Amino acid sequence: MNRLSHKLQKFQLRKSRTRSNIIGTPERPRLSVNISNIHVTAQIINDTEHKTLVYVSTVGKKDLPSTMTEKAEWVGIEIAKRAKAAKVKKVAFDRGGRVYHGRVKALADAARKTGLEF
Repeated sequence: MNRLSHKLQKFQLRKSRTRSNIIGTPERPRLSVNISNIHVTAQIINDTEHKTLVYVSTVGKKDLPSTMTEKAEWVGIEIAKRAKAAKVKKVAFDRGGRVYHGRVKALADAARKTGLEF
C-alpha cells in the first residue's frame, strides 16, 4: 500500500467512526462539513428522511475572501442564516473525519456566533 492510499484509508476510517455516532433527526439534524483544497461545503441533513434541508458552498462564488479560513467563516455564517430561515436551531456537528482545528473550527465558531446551537 502506497502512502496516499494509506492516508485515504485512514481518513475514511476516521470519517466512518465519527459518522457511526452522529445521526441527524428531525429535531436535531446533522451539520456535515466538507473541505477540499479550494472549496468549503456545508449542509444540514435529516438522516431519517434522507433530505438535505440547507446547503451552502463556495463553488461558483466570485466575491469571496481569499484565504480558506475566511471562506470557512463565510460558509459558517451563511449556513446559520439559512438554517434560521428553515427554522432549524439545533444541529449535530459532523466534522467528517477532520480534526476540530483551523478551518473546521472557524466554520463552527462562525455558525455558533450567528445563532446555530451545537
